[in-house]
Amino acid sequence: MTSPVPAAPPDPPALRVGQGFDMHGFSDDPGRPLVLGGVTVPDGPGLAGHSDADVVCHALADALLGAAGLGDLGRHFPATAEFARAQSTALFADVVAMVRAAGYVAVHADCTVVAERPRLAAFTDDMAARLGGVLGAPVSVKATSTDGLGAIGRGEGIAAMAVVLLTATGAR
Repeated sequence: MTSPVPAAPPDPPALRVGQGFDMHGFSDDPGRPLVLGGVTVPDGPGLAGHSDADVVCHALADALLGAAGLGDLGRHFPATAEFARAQSTALFADVVAMVRAAGYVAVHADCTVVAERPRLAAFTDDMAARLGGVLGAPVSVKATSTDGLGAIGRGEGIAAMAVVLLTATGAR
């Protein structure tokens, strides 16, 4: 009797979903700008972080990396001198390129920014356009608050969540 020939591993699924989250406290540096989704928001203090601390870009980048099976943002862009004060939109563009090299493209992304202050509704369309331009797919951005609950509700910082849908390109 002969041994059965092992089956080839299955092809990766054509669709993949990833989710990401990031949160930063406000910076003590009064000159640090608040950057969210690649947009400078003039009405608020900047966020503390190694890069520009753009929580929207970070959450969306983590969602992309997770969906493509490429780890997380910290693995690719550690808190080293090389990435100090880095623009998160540039890191996000690098992540988009990594995901494409892995054989995936985005179909759609959805982001939620959680903040008590500043009010962000006037900036979400600009964030969606900026992120969508880099991603090459539609992005929606929404803003909400915690109605005073928790660290975000006490006005200590800003958080963001993101979900992304990828499809395989067959270019692996």
